[in-house]
Amino acid sequence: MANPVIREIQTLVLRTTLAMLTLALVVTSAWAATGERVLHNLGSASDGHTPYSGVIFDTHGNIFGTTYQGGSHNEGVAFEMTPNGTGGYFEKVIHNFGTGLDAQYPNTLIFDSAGNLYGTAEYGGTHGFGAVFEISPNGSGGWTEKVLHNFGSGVDGQYPLANLIFDSDGNLYSTTSGGGTKDKGTVFEMSPNGSGGWTEKVLHNFRGDLDGIDPQGLIFDTHGNLYGATVYGGNLNEGTAFELSPDGSGGYAEKVIHNFGHGDDGQSPISGFIMDSAGNFYGTTYGGGIHAAGTAYEVSPRGDGDFTEKVLHSFGRPNDGANPYAGLIFDASGNLYGTTEGGGTVSCRGGVGCGTIFEMLPNDDGGYDERVLWNFGDGLDGTSPSAGLIFDKSGNLYSTTPTGGSHNNGGTVFEYTPE
Repeated sequence: MANPVIREIQTLVLRTTLAMLTLALVVTSAWAATGERVLHNLGSASDGHTPYSGVIFDTHGNIFGTTYQGGSHNEGVAFEMTPNGTGGYFEKVIHNFGTGLDAQYPNTLIFDSAGNLYGTAEYGGTHGFGAVFEISPNGSGGWTEKVLHNFGSGVDGQYPLANLIFDSDGNLYSTTSGGGTKDKGTVFEMSPNGSGGWTEKVLHNFRGDLDGIDPQGLIFDTHGNLYGATVYGGNLNEGTAFELSPDGSGGYAEKVIHNFGHGDDGQSPISGFIMDSAGNFYGTTYGGGIHAAGTAYEVSPRGDGDFTEKVLHSFGRPNDGANPYAGLIFDASGNLYGTTEGGGTVSCRGGVGCGTIFEMLPNDDGGYDERVLWNFGDGLDGTSPSAGLIFDKSGNLYSTTPTGGSHNNGGTVFEYTPE
């Protein structure tokens, strides 16, 4: 028979251990319930690193994205992250860019309705000036990539940086940051040619005088007009917002709807727009504003064919984010979310802030109140987020950081769960 004193001690130890485990589970659950966590650290072995683009979901909850560098040829990869059943993810490279005349240094991916992935790459292709590519499931659990268009022939566009968008007929649209008749960038369309290939045509060549220079991502309105922003150009050379409207003969007519840089206005809009149900557009600028650290802005139609722009928030206050590189997204309640490349409460890179996730809530005055949700850079966290956010079905936010993490400063894929 066991000694009663020993049994009592054993019982006390067991109870104490159970209590500590319960406390640990509570603490762990509370930590996992809100805040940011790194889902994958990029940069190890033959993995990709330096993801400047964001991620997307498929219908099964798998995450797909690209890295600008890394992989077998150090010219970027496309990757897939699959839930592992315990709250984490398995990551695998589904394509290494850079073989032969392949695309190099890829940007953000999009899906078509059949589950194929499409994207642009800044370099590579036949002429070395970038490409449009497709990555398709090959039926044996892998993926096959092919180049759909090689930029740089003649007065074609060069160096595409923005993501692609589809119209209702399955045509693809985007921009190139250079090339065209004036070497200031283009807007282009890619159309299926009926024989398994695609045909590209330039819809607009930016001129570089009072027109824009270096166009970014596009968005359609309900009437088939295209809208976007340019990093430079306009009457102050601080960037523009532009509209491209069908001209009735298969082409598009372009007009500048806002010139950035006046007074405390934003400067250098690097990202594209989002649109609300009333037809207002929202975006960010990397510079300008009251603190010279970027803005969030709204461009609204006036009803007479012209538009009015107003600054919703100037970044750069103490502990605020600074220099938003990516655009904005809405939640179901009309709140805006985004990332800033710098600012926040954690310093890195010689005292420059490591970046933030922020939220902007509509207020009673018709404007927005901004607050920082997350400050990047503590410990092995990611740093300097430059990509846009996406929501999952539960309201959690996902994106990437090009630096930070636990593997050679190669960047991260992260999740943020709101409080």
